Amino acid sequence: MDFLSANEAGLDGIPDPDVLAIASDENRILVTHGIKTMPQHFGDFLMTVRSCPGVFLVSQDEAIAVVVDELVLIWAASDAQEWENRIVKLPRL
Repeated sequence: MDFLSANEAGLDGIPDPDVLAIASDENRILVTHGIKTMPQHFGDFLMTVRSCPGVFLVSQDEAIAVVVDELVLIWAASDAQEWENRIVKLPRL
């Protein structure tokens, strides 16, 4: 698993559509707190680009340990291609 924070990736202050494009260009699944804004950007992105490695939406109120456990489980039990062009809220209870 190769995970970068927004800070490490130099994405602080970059608009959501650009973050989505950068993640897609780098073939990375995007993990974001943009629950209110990212679904629309994701839909628009798929209409124009037609392919995205995927997006995981995470509430800022969610316990980080729960999210980390979910991401590790997803990483261990699935292939990246299974998440292509999908947007999913985590954790998936």
